[in-house]
Amino acid sequence: MGTPPVRDRITGRLSVMTHFRQRTGTKSATHLLKHPFPDLGAFTAIVQTLRLKNPLGCTSYYAQRRNFQPVIPVRERYTAKFVYLDANGKQVGTGSEVYDSAGGYETGIASMISNLANIASHRGKIVHRKDADLFSVTLKCHDADGELYFISLARDRITISSYTDNTIRKKVEEWTDSVPALS
Repeated sequence: MGTPPVRDRITGRLSVMTHFRQRTGTKSATHLLKHPFPDLGAFTAIVQTLRLKNPLGCTSYYAQRRNFQPVIPVRERYTAKFVYLDANGKQVGTGSEVYDSAGGYETGIASMISNLANIASHRGKIVHRKDADLFSVTLKCHDADGELYFISLARDRITISSYTDNTIRKKVEEWTDSVPALS
């Protein structure tokens, strides 16, 4: 007997829902940072260390008729947060912008601060809330044993995912313990 149809709450159409099946063997682990990265410069320095210095000993590999680098960025997100304040310092609006590169984030902030039409629409002075900004980069790594896994760095945490061998987690833990900004 198949899965019974379910009525979509928005469209009212009947559809058959599929069941998710858990895959055995893959794991994830998260390390929360005691102190979030203070700014984009500190964050990108750690990302660049992983990509260029390769402290985890990742290796190049060949797949899909292509050569791949040991550590590859697969996703980047940088969110800038803003508030608008009236002449009395009272908040009259908020805003956030999401960028897919560090360069876009930096030029986007300058663009928002100088956007006179947007500032006039909010009827207030714009203030960039650097402390509330969010950064995240996901890197795909190829372990020397042949396993592919992901390291996601965010402003306040590091997550390892899609690994099966616990030595990968231990290797990443040792690396984070050796970097003062990540303790």
